[in-house]
Amino acid sequence: MSFSERFDSFACEGDTITCEVDGFTFTARIVADDCPDAPDQRQDGFWPSLYKDAPGFIGPGNGFRKRFAEAQAKAEAVIDAWRKGEWFYCGIVLAVERDGIALDDHAASLWGVECNYPGTDNSYLTIVANELLLEALDAGRAAAARHAATVTSWATT
Repeated sequence: MSFSERFDSFACEGDTITCEVDGFTFTARIVADDCPDAPDQRQDGFWPSLYKDAPGFIGPGNGFRKRFAEAQAKAEAVIDAWRKGEWFYCGIVLAVERDGIALDDHAASLWGVECNYPGTDNSYLTIVANELLLEALDAGRAAAARHAATVTSWATT
């Protein structure tokens, strides 16, 4: 039970992948996250630190200044790429349908996911979609049961 399709290595808002499970069709789509916070506002420890009790502590040992400089350069490159719009935060949202009937446009989701993050191939987006699939399947089954009860109730009146 998983998506055999995967999101592209360069993805855009609105991109989708689909799969079928137990007669349900699932569509995972990329939706831009509307939270405007920068990466360093979202993540404790985004900026490296030399202080052991601080988030982002790079660890003790030989070569700590070199590791710190490398981590600092990487953090600066990541935030510069974010500011230029080269990557963004998104939500992976799963919709479910059965027999062409939309049952739940938002059956499961995860937000704050990095899309087109520097140095990655976006494979994480598909991993997230697969992790949400069981929750979306439960939502699809529940929606199908509600739909069947409504149709049955309507037909008997």
